[in-house]
Parts: sequence; structure tokens; C-alpha cells
Amino acid sequence: MDPVFLQIGSFTIAWYGVLITLGIVAGVWVGTKMARERGLDVDLFNDMILWMIIWGLVGARIVFVATSWNQFENTPFPRVLLDIVNLRQGGISIHGGLIGGILVMLYYARRKGMDFYRYADLCVPGVAFGIIGGRIGNIMNGTDTVGRVTGWPVGYRWPDSARAFHDGMCVRNPNPDLDLSQYCQQIGGQMVMTAPVHFAQLYGVIIGVILSVAAYFWLRSRIPGWAFWQFWLWYSVLRAGWEETFRLNPLSPRAYLNQGLDAPGIGLFTDTHVISIPLILVSIWMLVRLRRRGAPAAAPADTTLKPS
Repeated sequence: MDPVFLQIGSFTIAWYGVLITLGIVAGVWVGTKMARERGLDVDLFNDMILWMIIWGLVGARIVFVATSWNQFENTPFPRVLLDIVNLRQGGISIHGGLIGGILVMLYYARRKGMDFYRYADLCVPGVAFGIIGGRIGNIMNGTDTVGRVTGWPVGYRWPDSARAFHDGMCVRNPNPDLDLSQYCQQIGGQMVMTAPVHFAQLYGVIIGVILSVAAYFWLRSRIPGWAFWQFWLWYSVLRAGWEETFRLNPLSPRAYLNQGLDAPGIGLFTDTHVISIPLILVSIWMLVRLRRRGAPAAAPADTTLKPS
């Protein structure tokens, strides 16, 4: 589990970026194919996707920094500014990326006259593929989105060779609620964490696979926006109800914490839990509205304004 995909001198390419890129490319291919089949403006879709990726990264980094400020607050000025924009150090928020992408689509809907939902539905597979790639990248990184210490049979003991994981857990200790040093010992010249943890990164991969398969069925609906809001609903439910519950993240309102070798390794509530609750409620409300409205009598012609 090495985070570096390729290194030439001091220049490195991380697995995380490579895998997310592959997921996005696969999503763009699927979305473009569907746009062509549905009679939408393929050039407009591809142009919009480019800007969604750019502003999605910006939004993902902004939200990560805002919700993880403890990682930056002790860095002196002006170096902290460089750390904030340095994506090579890792740290992005999926929710922030989604917000950035949606803002781009809203801009195109307003300025180009496109139907927001008809194009937004086509982005769902790409987001799901990106989640899969990103979470596999987290596994390669070791310390990203790691799970809490658990005594449950699902606990995963990371191999001694996963240096990034052991350094992150034993040296930097991302969990202020638990003294992880009690689970660390010197093995083969490095500090190794011997306790099993929830394999939260794998949980995320499985969630991405579930959403990818579900998207195939959601997109069969003739109701514009159905796939878009189904994605938001089930991503929020699965992320908050499964992955985030067992992740080693700080608790915002500390309601419940039970972790350790004789415990399940559960923590409630993180920032993601708090954000997911209104997203679930809004998604359900929108899906009810869309179902009541029903599918249009006939697929409308693409109303995108094209330059003469």
C-alpha cells in the first residue's frame, strides 16, 4: 500500500489522483454516450464537465479546509496559505466537490438555457465511479478516511508494510478521543499499530459500487431529476449510516462514542452526519415532488441556446 503511483526525481504522481481521474473519465464516457442517446447537446455537456471538475476540486478543498482547520491552525503565516492550496498533500471533501459541480450546472442552466435536471442526471455515474476511485486511492494512502479501533470480527489489521498508515496512527494520531499509542509497538525498525480497525475505506468502495449499480436503474426513469435526487438520498444514507459511523473523525456534537478492542468502534456525530441529515430530508421531499409531477408527456427538445 504505497500512495505513490509514479515518481521521477522529486516529482510524484499519487494513486489517489490517478484513480479519481480514471473514475471521472469513465463517468464522462457514460454521460456522453447517454447525452447522445437522449438527444442532448454533447458539446455543451463535455464543456460543462470540464468546468465542473475544476470548480469541484476548488469546492472540495475549501470544504475540507473549513471542516479540518485543526490541521492548519498551528502553521505560521504565510506558509499556511501554501498548505491550504497544496492538493498534493491530500485532503478533499466529496460534499464540497459535489457542491462545486452543482454550482457550475446552475450557472449553465441560467446562462445557456439548458434543462438542469436532464444534464444533472447524466453526471450521477461519473460521481459514483469517482467515489470508487477515490476510496481505493484512500486505501493506497493508508491514513485517509481510516476507521476506528474495534473488537468486532470485521476489524482489519493493516500489514506492517503500510508505513503511511502506521506513521499516521502512531505518530500523528488523528483521534483526540483515544490514545492510540497503547496499540503501537516497534516492529522491524518502525512503529506499527497492531490493533484492528474498521476498514472504512473499503466501506466507501462498496458504497460507490452500490451507487454505480443503482444509477443504472435510476436512469431508466423518464422523470428528469430522479437519478440526481436518488443519488443524494442514498449517498447520504450510506455515507452517514455506514461509513462515517465507523470512521476516525472528530465528533462535532459528541452524542455517542464506543471504541477500543472490546468495543464496536462507533462515533456519533461527525460533521458529515450533521450535514447528511438535512440532505436526506430534502432528497426525500424532492423525490416525492418529482413522483407526483410524473414524467413529461413526451421528451422535450433540447432548449439549449446555441450560438449562430
